[in-house]
Amino acid sequence: MTDVTPWLEVGGLAAGAGGIGYAKVRAPRVYWSLVGLPVTWGRFTWTYRDTMEVCGLTVKPSGFRAFVRRNLARAEVRPAPPKVRRVRGTSTGLLVTLRLPAGLEPADIAAATERLRHAWGVHSVTVAETKPGYVELRMTGYDVLRRVRMPRTAKPRDLVVPVALREDGTVFERNYRQQPMALTLGANQSGKSMFQRNLIKGLAQLPVGLVGIDCKRGVEQSRYAPRLSALATDRQTAGRLVDALVQEMEDRFDLLALYGVSDLWELPDDVRPVPLVVLIDEVAELFWVTSKKEEADRDHTVMQLVRLGQMARAIGIYLEVCGQRFGSDLGRGATALRAQLTGRVVHRVNDKQTAEMGLGDVAPDAVVSVTGIRADRPGVAVAGDASGYWSRIRTPEVTPAEATAVCRQFAHLTPNLPFLAPFRPVGQMVIPPMPSEPPLVEAAPVGE
Repeated sequence: MTDVTPWLEVGGLAAGAGGIGYAKVRAPRVYWSLVGLPVTWGRFTWTYRDTMEVCGLTVKPSGFRAFVRRNLARAEVRPAPPKVRRVRGTSTGLLVTLRLPAGLEPADIAAATERLRHAWGVHSVTVAETKPGYVELRMTGYDVLRRVRMPRTAKPRDLVVPVALREDGTVFERNYRQQPMALTLGANQSGKSMFQRNLIKGLAQLPVGLVGIDCKRGVEQSRYAPRLSALATDRQTAGRLVDALVQEMEDRFDLLALYGVSDLWELPDDVRPVPLVVLIDEVAELFWVTSKKEEADRDHTVMQLVRLGQMARAIGIYLEVCGQRFGSDLGRGATALRAQLTGRVVHRVNDKQTAEMGLGDVAPDAVVSVTGIRADRPGVAVAGDASGYWSRIRTPEVTPAEATAVCRQFAHLTPNLPFLAPFRPVGQMVIPPMPSEPPLVEAAPVGE
């Protein structure tokens, strides 16, 4: 009888190799945990010193260290790289904590991330400063943005909305307490509307008031009417709505002064007004006018928005501005309004100047990354803030029907605000969820 053991071994190896290949393409998280992580960890351990040296990330050792190395250890004196304090594997990559020697700064490590990525064979390397003298290398083993899957623990809470996934596998959250005003830019078919859908889907589940300004006749935001406290679909209505918000801002400041506090969250719970998020779909429609006589109204509306951007954070009114382009060419007050928008998210754009408008004043290094976003990757964007930190993100796919269903499900959370009553969406009905009731007439069994 022919011995079948060799054939079984060959078949097992083929099946194992095929399974690994399948996991690499269809289940990259599993492949990374089983194969990629051990290989990358070993490569990093064995080549760390040489890699840091050839990348210019070493410094001359101290005189005492050089003396001990030369005279006691009888070894060659080599430049000193950053000390590795901790190495930790994750389901998407590798986290390495480094202690920087005197003479190196986080910017030196950040400038070499592309070289480190190729040296260690990972998808991306980012650098984050954890505390003075310490940085964290965040290596991503595979392209987590190819198919975005948000963690199950990413839920809206306390004015914090998880919107997208960063390329290092962490969740990008829109935190209105930390970044009350934000600007989102992107060309057509870049994923800007998808970003707004994810944002509205998360905000609809929180006890906040949503105010929509969509001067394209409401084609984007009308579907969210069950959850909106107000909706303006043309520039004239938007101007009156912004005036009403400014008046509400002044009334809330009077309330803060009455209680001797400087922030909405310092007020007692029973008198604290509900937070408001103002969603502006296409900001350029508020600036463009067709005649000279409309310029005065335009300038008034823009200046009112600038006032909201400057002061409304303290009284719980937050701006979420979206557009394809946002620069001084829009008209008077454009740059003043943009300066108040701390959070920046820029999708694929048609020209480098638009990328510079969004990120050039907060994270100049991110402009090059924006211009490299491919057209076949909708939803990919670069998020930055005034701290200079930026990251590449991608929003998960959410259909308009899904976002609309969430708005209807949580329509009972829509606050009743009298000052916004004239701007309530037409035909809106806010019906709280009711328990199911049995039918009034029971059906007779078949055959009776």
